[in-house]
Amino acid sequence: MKVVATALALTMLAPSAIAGCAEDPAPCQVADGAYHLALPDAPQAAPVVVFLHGAGSSGAAVIGNTALVQRFVARGYAVLAPSALPRRAGASGGVWTFLPDWEGRDEAAFLRRVVWDAAQAHGLSDSRVLLTGFSAGAFMVSYLACEAPESFAAYAPLAGAFWQPHPASCRGPVKLFQTHGWRDRTVPLEGRPLRGGAWLQGDVFASLEIWRRANDCPNMAPDAFDETGIFWRRAWTDCADGSALELALHPGGHTLPSGWVDMVLDWFEAQLP
Repeated sequence: MKVVATALALTMLAPSAIAGCAEDPAPCQVADGAYHLALPDAPQAAPVVVFLHGAGSSGAAVIGNTALVQRFVARGYAVLAPSALPRRAGASGGVWTFLPDWEGRDEAAFLRRVVWDAAQAHGLSDSRVLLTGFSAGAFMVSYLACEAPESFAAYAPLAGAFWQPHPASCRGPVKLFQTHGWRDRTVPLEGRPLRGGAWLQGDVFASLEIWRRANDCPNMAPDAFDETGIFWRRAWTDCADGSALELALHPGGHTLPSGWVDMVLDWFEAQLP
C-alpha cells in the first residue's frame, strides 16, 4: 500500500504531522486551493473517495487519520482530502462555503478540479467518485448533491445534512447514503440553533423528504430494511431510475463509527455499472 502521508492523528479534527502530494511533502495545488492525497498500490483507473473535513480542520488532518485512510486504500481507493478556505484572517482551519447565500469559493467547481487534477496526474478514475464528508463536510456534500448531483457518482454525508431554511427542492436523481448518530448532540437528528439562533442546523428526516422528492420516490416510508454491524439501515428503492437513497443510524454520537467505511463502500460499489 502506498499512502502519501505519515501522521499520528487518529481523530477527524486532529492536525496532521506530515502530509503531501505524491512524493512531494507539500500539498497538491490547483488554481483555487489545495488537497492531500493517498494512493492505493495500483492507482491506474482506481476509484476515488473525496473526503471533506469538518469545520476548522483541513485536508492534512483527514489524510493524517491513518485508521480512516488506510481502510479506504486497502479497498483499492485513492483518497483525496481537499482543504476548505479560512473564513477569517488568522484562522487555523477552513470552513466550506456550503450555504447558498454565503460568499466565497465555488466549492463544486473546486472539487471537480481536484478530481480532474488527481486523475490526470495519477491515472485515477474521474467517473467512479464518491463524495463524502464529516459534520460541516457533510453539510457541503449535501448542498453540492442538491445543486449539482451530476458532479460525482454518489454522495455519503456523515453526521450532517441541510440547514434551515431547508432547500425548497433539489435536482435529481441522486445516489445518496446518509449516516447519523442516534446520540449526536453536535449535529442532532432534529437540528439545533447556533450563534443565538442566527443559524439553524436542519432536521435530518426533513432532508430525507427533500431527497425523496428529488428521486421521485412515491412513498414516504422506506421499502427496504437491513442491519450491518451497529447500523440500522432504511432504504427507498422504488424511485426514479438512476437514483439511490438510504439512511443508516448508529448508536453513537458525533463521530465516525467503526464499520462505516466498508458499509459505505459496499453500497457505493453496488451503485456502479
